[in-house]
Amino acid sequence: MACRIEAGGVRYRQGVPIPEFVVDLRRRIGHDPLWLMASSGIVLREVDGVEHVLLARRSDNGQWTVPAGIIDPGEEPHVTAVREVQEETGVTCRVERLAWVYAGPPLVHVNGDKAQYLEHVFTCSWVSGEPFAADEESTEADWFGLDELPAMASHQRARIAAGRADGIPWLGLDEGLAQAGES
Repeated sequence: MACRIEAGGVRYRQGVPIPEFVVDLRRRIGHDPLWLMASSGIVLREVDGVEHVLLARRSDNGQWTVPAGIIDPGEEPHVTAVREVQEETGVTCRVERLAWVYAGPPLVHVNGDKAQYLEHVFTCSWVSGEPFAADEESTEADWFGLDELPAMASHQRARIAAGRADGIPWLGLDEGLAQAGES
Protein backbone atom coordinates (compact mmCIF):
# COMPACT_ATOMS: atom_id res chain seq x y z
CA MET A 1 0.00 0.00 0.00
CA ALA A 2 1.27 3.48 -0.81
CA CYS A 3 0.87 4.85 2.67
CA ARG A 4 2.95 5.38 5.74
CA ILE A 5 2.47 4.40 9.35
CA GLU A 6 3.04 7.07 12.00
CA ALA A 7 2.31 7.38 15.70
CA GLY A 8 -1.04 9.01 14.80
CA GLY A 9 -2.07 6.12 12.52
CA VAL A 10 -1.85 5.24 8.86
CA ARG A 11 -1.91 8.02 6.24
CA TYR A 12 -1.97 8.40 2.50
CA ARG A 13 1.38 9.67 1.22
CA GLN A 14 0.18 13.27 1.24
CA GLY A 15 -0.90 13.28 4.88
CA VAL A 16 -4.65 12.51 4.91
CA PRO A 17 -5.49 9.90 7.58
CA ILE A 18 -6.93 6.56 6.52
CA PRO A 19 -9.55 5.12 8.90
CA GLU A 20 -8.28 1.98 10.61
CA PHE A 21 -11.13 -0.18 9.27
CA VAL A 22 -10.15 0.82 5.70
CA VAL A 23 -6.51 -0.06 6.43
CA ASP A 24 -7.67 -3.50 7.62
CA LEU A 25 -9.75 -4.01 4.48
CA ARG A 26 -6.93 -2.84 2.22
CA ARG A 27 -4.60 -5.44 3.77
CA ARG A 28 -7.02 -8.06 2.47
CA ILE A 29 -8.03 -6.59 -0.91
CA GLY A 30 -5.11 -4.37 -1.88
CA HIS A 31 -6.08 -1.61 -4.33
CA ASP A 32 -9.26 -3.38 -5.55
CA PRO A 33 -12.44 -1.26 -5.65
CA LEU A 34 -13.99 -0.58 -2.26
CA TRP A 35 -17.53 0.71 -1.69
CA LEU A 36 -17.57 3.24 1.16
CA MET A 37 -20.02 5.70 2.67
CA ALA A 38 -19.21 9.37 3.30
CA SER A 39 -20.94 12.42 4.74
CA SER A 40 -20.47 16.13 4.24
CA GLY A 41 -21.77 19.08 6.21
CA ILE A 42 -22.88 22.22 4.39
CA VAL A 43 -22.60 24.68 7.28
CA LEU A 44 -24.47 27.90 6.61
CA ARG A 45 -24.25 31.09 8.66
CA GLU A 46 -25.53 34.59 8.11
CA VAL A 47 -22.90 37.30 8.61
CA ASP A 48 -23.95 40.96 8.29
CA GLY A 49 -27.07 39.93 6.37
CA VAL A 50 -25.11 37.78 3.88
CA GLU A 51 -25.30 33.99 3.83
CA HIS A 52 -21.91 32.29 4.12
CA VAL A 53 -20.77 28.68 3.79
CA LEU A 54 -17.93 27.01 5.67
CA LEU A 55 -15.10 25.61 3.52
CA ALA A 56 -11.76 23.95 4.21
CA ARG A 57 -8.70 23.79 1.94
CA ARG A 58 -7.49 20.18 1.71
CA SER A 59 -3.88 19.48 2.58
CA ASP A 60 -3.50 16.71 -0.01
CA ASN A 61 -4.56 18.62 -3.15
CA GLY A 62 -5.05 22.26 -2.11
CA GLN A 63 -8.71 22.28 -3.20
CA TRP A 64 -11.42 24.14 -1.30
CA THR A 65 -14.19 21.75 -0.23
CA VAL A 66 -17.04 21.42 2.21
CA PRO A 67 -16.02 19.39 5.29
CA ALA A 68 -16.52 15.69 4.61
CA GLY A 69 -15.27 12.26 5.48
CA ILE A 70 -15.77 8.53 5.62
CA ILE A 71 -18.50 7.16 7.87
CA ASP A 72 -17.05 4.88 10.54
CA PRO A 73 -18.63 1.42 10.99
CA GLY A 74 -21.83 1.77 13.03
CA GLU A 75 -21.73 5.58 12.91
CA GLU A 76 -24.85 7.44 11.82
CA PRO A 77 -24.24 9.53 8.66
CA HIS A 78 -25.45 12.79 10.28
CA VAL A 79 -23.06 12.21 13.20
CA THR A 80 -20.21 11.84 10.72
CA ALA A 81 -21.05 15.21 9.16
CA VAL A 82 -20.93 16.96 12.55
CA ARG A 83 -17.71 15.14 13.51
CA GLU A 84 -15.96 15.99 10.23
CA VAL A 85 -16.91 19.68 10.47
CA GLN A 86 -15.48 19.81 14.00
CA GLU A 87 -12.33 17.84 13.16
CA GLU A 88 -11.48 19.78 10.00
CA THR A 89 -12.51 23.32 10.94
CA GLY A 90 -12.99 23.55 14.71
CA VAL A 91 -16.59 24.71 14.15
CA THR A 92 -19.52 23.16 16.00
CA CYS A 93 -22.64 22.69 13.91
CA ARG A 94 -26.10 21.15 14.10
CA VAL A 95 -27.63 19.05 11.32
CA GLU A 96 -30.89 20.51 10.04
CA ARG A 97 -31.77 18.09 7.23
CA LEU A 98 -30.57 15.59 4.68
CA ALA A 99 -30.03 17.51 1.43
CA TRP A 100 -28.71 15.00 -1.12
CA VAL A 101 -27.83 11.32 -1.42
CA TYR A 102 -25.90 10.00 -4.40
CA ALA A 103 -23.39 7.43 -5.58
CA GLY A 104 -20.24 9.24 -6.62
CA PRO A 105 -18.25 8.07 -9.62
CA PRO A 106 -15.50 5.46 -9.17
CA LEU A 107 -12.16 7.08 -8.38
CA VAL A 108 -8.55 6.22 -7.75
CA HIS A 109 -6.79 7.78 -4.76
CA VAL A 110 -3.22 9.08 -5.06
CA ASN A 111 -1.90 5.80 -3.62
CA GLY A 112 -3.71 3.66 -6.21
CA ASP A 113 -6.63 2.61 -3.98
CA LYS A 114 -9.86 2.36 -5.98
CA ALA A 115 -13.07 3.46 -4.27
CA GLN A 116 -16.60 4.61 -4.84
CA TYR A 117 -18.62 6.51 -2.25
CA LEU A 118 -22.28 6.67 -1.30
CA GLU A 119 -22.42 10.37 -0.40
CA HIS A 120 -24.74 11.88 2.23
CA VAL A 121 -24.92 15.69 2.11
CA PHE A 122 -26.43 17.44 5.13
CA THR A 123 -27.55 21.03 5.61
CA CYS A 124 -26.13 22.27 8.91
CA SER A 125 -26.39 25.42 10.94
CA TRP A 126 -23.51 27.07 12.78
CA VAL A 127 -23.60 26.67 16.57
CA SER A 128 -20.22 28.00 17.73
CA GLY A 129 -16.56 28.45 16.93
CA GLU A 130 -14.54 30.26 14.33
CA PRO A 131 -12.90 28.23 11.56
CA PHE A 132 -9.25 27.25 11.51
CA ALA A 133 -7.26 24.33 10.12
CA ALA A 134 -8.10 22.06 13.04
CA ASP A 135 -6.31 18.93 11.81
CA GLU A 136 -3.74 17.80 9.26
CA GLU A 137 -6.43 17.27 6.60
CA SER A 138 -6.85 21.04 6.16
CA THR A 139 -4.43 23.90 5.63
CA GLU A 140 -7.10 26.62 5.94
CA ALA A 141 -10.76 26.96 6.87
CA ASP A 142 -13.00 29.99 6.47
CA TRP A 143 -16.46 31.37 5.76
CA PHE A 144 -17.23 32.41 2.18
CA GLY A 145 -20.10 34.50 0.90
CA LEU A 146 -22.09 32.49 -1.62
CA ASP A 147 -21.25 34.99 -4.35
CA GLU A 148 -17.53 34.91 -3.41
CA LEU A 149 -16.76 31.18 -3.50
CA PRO A 150 -13.20 30.22 -4.38
CA ALA A 151 -12.44 28.02 -7.37
CA MET A 152 -13.74 24.55 -6.58
CA ALA A 153 -14.92 21.34 -8.23
CA SER A 154 -18.43 21.31 -9.70
CA HIS A 155 -19.59 18.55 -7.35
CA GLN A 156 -18.56 20.74 -4.39
CA ARG A 157 -20.63 23.62 -5.75
CA ALA A 158 -23.51 21.18 -6.26
CA ARG A 159 -23.25 20.06 -2.61
CA ILE A 160 -23.54 23.70 -1.51
CA ALA A 161 -26.56 24.21 -3.81
CA ALA A 162 -28.20 21.09 -2.36
CA GLY A 163 -27.53 22.35 1.14
CA ARG A 164 -29.29 25.62 0.36
CA ALA A 165 -32.26 24.09 -1.50
CA ASP A 166 -35.65 23.73 0.13
CA GLY A 167 -37.84 20.68 -0.02
CA ILE A 168 -37.13 17.02 -0.24
CA PRO A 169 -33.56 15.73 -0.58
CA TRP A 170 -32.08 15.44 -4.04
CA LEU A 171 -31.68 11.83 -5.10
CA GLY A 172 -28.91 10.59 -7.37
CA LEU A 173 -25.84 12.17 -8.89
CA ASP A 174 -27.41 13.20 -12.20
CA GLU A 175 -30.47 14.81 -10.57
CA GLY A 176 -28.33 16.71 -8.09
CA LEU A 177 -25.91 18.04 -10.69
CA ALA A 178 -28.82 19.07 -12.92
CA GLN A 179 -30.62 20.77 -10.02
CA ALA A 180 -27.43 22.67 -9.20
CA GLY A 181 -26.82 23.63 -12.83
CA GLU A 182 -23.51 21.75 -12.79
CA SER A 183 -24.33 18.95 -15.27
